[in-house]
Amino acid sequence: MLTSQLTSGFIERLRCNDEAAWFELWETFGPVIRAQLVKWGKGRIGAETVRDLSQETMAALSDSIDRFDPERGARFSTWLLAIAKHVLGDEIDRRTALKRGGGRAAASLDESWMVADAARAADAEYEAAIFRAKVEAAIRKVEHETDFADFEIYRMRVFDGVSGKEVAAAVGVSEPTVSRRLARVRDLLRVKLAAVMQTYSFTAEEYEEAARNGIALNPKAEPGAASPQPETDFDPGAFDEAVCEIYHRQTALRRADEFDAAR
Repeated sequence: MLTSQLTSGFIERLRCNDEAAWFELWETFGPVIRAQLVKWGKGRIGAETVRDLSQETMAALSDSIDRFDPERGARFSTWLLAIAKHVLGDEIDRRTALKRGGGRAAASLDESWMVADAARAADAEYEAAIFRAKVEAAIRKVEHETDFADFEIYRMRVFDGVSGKEVAAAVGVSEPTVSRRLARVRDLLRVKLAAVMQTYSFTAEEYEEAARNGIALNPKAEPGAASPQPETDFDPGAFDEAVCEIYHRQTALRRADEFDAAR
């Protein structure tokens, strides 16, 4: 089980109705939840209803946060999924009741989902999407906090696949300078990834998802790492490749989300 200071601190911010924390939560995971609502709806709900339900999910999260206990073993992703499923179920039940000419009060949220249970686990596609959202959140943090030129070098080299020589010519620096700036952004990204994974990981299994997906976190930023040994097996190329794939998949997800919102 993993409940880091970052995890506990973030939950406390939510409990204190910190607007920035709530915005961060929904900016990061909103598209994933909306895609899940569309999948569950199977054509029964339109884009506008999905947007409404996503807002109701936020309200339900807010109402339940005081009762939430990460020590009971549920994954962060399970928490989000259970709330969204609860909200969608209420909407479907409400529509069914209206067709029958009656009303129906909203059901209370069953808190049994807080306990770790393999039978309640979400499907692999959803879990992968949640993980990718965490990686994207770390990328955004690096983009906001690092030098603009440095991040553009990383973007061109890693996300756009531009050669080091072409990047050097485009920004007016030498190729060795491109390599140094690239490494600087990569190191910061690994630190931010570790922080994001700690913030949104209620279990050790969740935190370890990064390594299972080929993304090596900065050992200096990992929980309990006071003085880590020098790295000897970190592969920057493999790291960049894994991050690049996730970046493009998340970009596609956000475009689809924006398209649905505009319909």
